[in-house]
Parts: sequence; C-alpha cells; structure tokens
Amino acid sequence: MITSGLRRRGFRVAGESGRVSSYRHAVERIDSSDFACGVVLHSAPGFPAFPVRLATEIFLRARARLPGDGPVTLWDPCCGSGYLLTVLGLLHRRSLRQVIASDVDPAPLELAAKNLALLSPAGLTARELERRRQSERFAKPSYLEAAHAARRLRDRLSADGEALPFTMRVADVFDPRSLSAVVAGSAPDVVLTDLPYGERTHWEGTVPGQPVAGMLRSLASVLPAHAVIAVTDRSRRIPVAPVRALERLKIGTRSAVLVRAADVLDAGS
Repeated sequence: MITSGLRRRGFRVAGESGRVSSYRHAVERIDSSDFACGVVLHSAPGFPAFPVRLATEIFLRARARLPGDGPVTLWDPCCGSGYLLTVLGLLHRRSLRQVIASDVDPAPLELAAKNLALLSPAGLTARELERRRQSERFAKPSYLEAAHAARRLRDRLSADGEALPFTMRVADVFDPRSLSAVVAGSAPDVVLTDLPYGERTHWEGTVPGQPVAGMLRSLASVLPAHAVIAVTDRSRRIPVAPVRALERLKIGTRSAVLVRAADVLDAGS
C-alpha cells in the first residue's frame, strides 16, 4: 500500500519542473482489498488491474482542472475489462454523472459489461448471492468473504447515490468517426485510460507511428474544449509533445500525464 510518506518509501510524484511532490487528493491510507481482481470485480487472464489509490489521485487531479465542481462524465477509451471505470465509479459515485467504456476489441467488453453491471445496488446484490452460493457449494471461506465485500460495496454505493449510468461500445481510439459515435449525446469531462504496454495488452487497429499523439488527436476531436485527458503508462515519461502537459506524475511503475483537449487541438493546428 502506498502511503503519503513518498520519499521514505521511494515513490516520486513530479510536476513539469521535476519537483517532487506528494499525493494531493488520495492522502489517506485505505484498504482496497474489496477491489482486488476476482473478489467482487470479475477478472480474466490477460486483463490487468490498476492501483486503486493511484486511480483516485489521477481522477481527482483531472477533476480539479475542470470548471465548476458538479458531477462529471468519465470515459475510458481503452477500457479492457472495465476495471478502472468500475473502481472509480464505486469509489466516486457522488462525483460522477455517468461513465463511458469503449475498446477496439469486442472480446473484453463482455467482461467489462459484467464489471460495469456492478455499478448498481442490484448488480452488487446479485454478485453477493453468487459468491454465497459458491461458498456453500465449494466450502471455501474466500467466497464468503467475497460475498461480504460485495455487500460492503453495495452499501457504499447506495449511500452515495444509487446506480451509476454507463454506456459501452466498440470503437477504435485512432478513428474519430467511431469515437464520435461513442460519445454521441454526452460530453465527457474526463478521459482516463491506461495505455497498452505490451506485456499482456497491446495496441490494435490501424496504429500510427506515434500512437499516443495519434490517440490524443482523435480523442480531442470529439471532446469539449474543457475536457481533461489523463493517460497512464509503464514508461518513465509519456511523450505528448508538442502538446503542453498540465502536469505529470510517476508513482511506482506507472507514469501519468494530464493534458487539456483544447491544447491538443491547438498544438495540431
């Protein structure tokens, strides 16, 4: 578990100047075991999870860059199993209006649909009952604990505002036309996605020579000007030039960069 004592534990969060800073939002230690893959959230080989505390930190940094403080629409255009969106939806229901999931590969969207269904008390109740039945059938205490975890998440979601609406579609992140169909009728305020990094996930579709830059241009073309795009990767520094980065951070093995949609469009004009 990452704590706020970042220098003692070897974690760095750096701005554009490279100055070391600490978590600004996810400052408290939390028990994220209820979000472990395969406990309540559905999992499958080849679909990695994402550090829960880091997800919160990046989301809240992006949200702080938006005008106003009302609920926002969150979009993950490389959603895979939907893990990142589901975790943020369960943790930050009060801050969210809806979530949007898309991926170029339809196969993981079947798994994402199961996870996004957990963004309702009914979905979590069904998951709790499923885990209880498995506990009785296989006599495994871990399944009973998973049922308790589902109930805890349900109680939290119910207290924070009930079911969170979501939409899900197949779309190529490098194709503005298909992305436009994904966001039709909505205006995402925050895009947060973990880039394919080659170990268990990889780019698909027609990939440009500079995939990050190509992805940013495609996303910005269908986003409102105020929207913030947050990209994470397992590299030391995610290339976004000539776009001006709002901020950068690195924690553990993951780096993140935040840019504004308007800045992406300006850089390409």
